[in-house]
Amino acid sequence: MQDARTAGMSAAQAKAIEFLIVAVSVLSLALLFQPFSLALYSIGAGLVVVAGLAFNLVPLCTPGRSLMSLVRAAAIIVVILFVVAALSMGSVELYAMYLTAR
Repeated sequence: MQDARTAGMSAAQAKAIEFLIVAVSVLSLALLFQPFSLALYSIGAGLVVVAGLAFNLVPLCTPGRSLMSLVRAAAIIVVILFVVAALSMGSVELYAMYLTAR
């Protein structure tokens, strides 16, 4: 008998997760392009990044795939985001040191 963590997602669960990712993407774009509030624009700008990263999970939203594999892929995407952010901040620091040494 399969464990609940390793059992595959049903078709309804896979579609619900896929719909949620697409809905967050549409919401983020709506917030980004609304002309009323700077706070909503800021929230939309952050959500665009999150939705863009989450959209990488859509191909994994298939019936029969375990939910843990989807969570594992999301964790890998978050780790890659933090590594790239750390590398970019490090390169900014090195460039600032270069400019001050000139």
